[in-house]
Amino acid sequence: MFCYQCEQTTRGTACTTQGACGKTPDTAALQDLLVHAAQGISQYAHRLGKMGIRRNAADAFTLDALFTTVTNVNFDPDRLEGLLRNAAALRDTLRADYAQACAAAGQAPEALSGPATWEPAPDLAGLVAQGQAVGIDTRIAALGADLAGLQELVVYGLKGAAAYACHARLLGREDESVYAFVQEALTALAEDEPSVDALLSLSLRTGAMSVTVLALLDGANTGAYGHPVPTPVLMGHVRGKAILVSGHDLKDLEELLKQTEGTGINVYTHGEMLPAHGYPELKKYAHLVGHYGGAWQRQRSEFDAFPGAILMTTNCIQQPAPGYADRIFTSGLVAWPGVTHIADHDYAPVIQAALAADGFTDESPVRHHLAGFHHDAVLGVADKVIEAVKGGAIRHFTLIGGCDGAEGARSYYTDMAVALPQDTVVLTLGCGKFRVIDQDLGTVAGLPRLLDMGQCNDSYSAVKVALALSEAFGVGVNDLPLSLVISWYEQKAVAVLLALLHLGVKNIRLGPKLPAFVTPAVLKVLVEHYNIMPIGTVEDDLKAMGLAA
Repeated sequence: MFCYQCEQTTRGTACTTQGACGKTPDTAALQDLLVHAAQGISQYAHRLGKMGIRRNAADAFTLDALFTTVTNVNFDPDRLEGLLRNAAALRDTLRADYAQACAAAGQAPEALSGPATWEPAPDLAGLVAQGQAVGIDTRIAALGADLAGLQELVVYGLKGAAAYACHARLLGREDESVYAFVQEALTALAEDEPSVDALLSLSLRTGAMSVTVLALLDGANTGAYGHPVPTPVLMGHVRGKAILVSGHDLKDLEELLKQTEGTGINVYTHGEMLPAHGYPELKKYAHLVGHYGGAWQRQRSEFDAFPGAILMTTNCIQQPAPGYADRIFTSGLVAWPGVTHIADHDYAPVIQAALAADGFTDESPVRHHLAGFHHDAVLGVADKVIEAVKGGAIRHFTLIGGCDGAEGARSYYTDMAVALPQDTVVLTLGCGKFRVIDQDLGTVAGLPRLLDMGQCNDSYSAVKVALALSEAFGVGVNDLPLSLVISWYEQKAVAVLLALLHLGVKNIRLGPKLPAFVTPAVLKVLVEHYNIMPIGTVEDDLKAMGLAA
């Protein structure tokens, strides 16, 4: 096993015996093989696409395969085996389609190699062995750490963008250019002679595609549920039967709300589902009563204490503790061995489990968090913000957001928010928000100093606000009074980072530690071009940002 795709990888280098996420060596190998299989599918789909032929099955499967291998999504070897066998069958269909298209065009088909020729082993053990043979450590041995790391930078950006594109597709929003690029990039990784320059270029193109995907998802969410509005959210519970929804998927939440209406069951969000309360078409459900708990890494204790059923809709699942293993359910691409999976939005088992559980017998102290500062809401008061900046009431904006994680070093983000001067506005998004939302930062120029802009899925909101302010002040994004202090954990954060680099954003502080797949040589290039830097101490970073007291 060799996995370094997340920030909490063992000793900051790689997980080699078991994943910090709980992933076993067998699961890791099957996931590596699934990416390999997606490359084989892409080799044919890319060529068909250049001939003007798109296959919906290939487009959907490629995204699903990549999303499946994102950290904390699918830990079930049986489900992974099924995906791999489906991949081989789909690849064979595409191979026949390609041969037929070439014959119709009067040209000879290319003889493809590499992933395009992979044939699945007859049993699970054989598939695991095949996955081990195409793992990252094999490529590091063949290509060196720099080239292999750059390949993984592209792969992780593709995985993150695929996750966002899957969310958009569930809401009926797709873009053929996204499918075409993902398949082109996977083909390039499978076939091209790798070089530092070519892979850096492909990374930035992945960032450009990520911007497209983030905008697509933003349109999908707002098109389905309206533009979020600032909304006070109960951070606690009320009496009654309960279901907790974690992950990111708004469609799953909507369908659950429909099916639980009138049942007497209260629905709570968890983790990155908190921003759902700001969407008009979701907040209209009276039994969406509040938010329970914090970020994903606290789920084992929080889920154990929750007296109802739990639905995990997307990535961030951890190994269920015995206390709730019989009342947690997965949906979509999420899977854990032995956990009941919900298909086709049929939540009857979840509802039954909630009714059978005790539910809350008391009410928690009343505390609210103001969510819903989507780009539409922020830009709705843009004139007031711009006037406050020009008048000196607001000196600076600091984005403190991204992913959360378990390390104590992440207290840096809380300390930074508290230490910022009173004439600064703090923007936050992603589950990194849970490091700052318990702090009372007060107001500035009649506005809350803390503006919660949503999920990591809503990163486009921050981008759109930054671009709008840039245009309003007539300066480049890097000349704005804006600092980005980002926490990262998994591959969706990589997609967002590449999107920011594509947009030319510089001076990003990244932590709590830099990615293990970015070698010193590659980091040197990123520093030279974008001045990416690791977080330091709060005191030193405030001085560097010109915000020291």
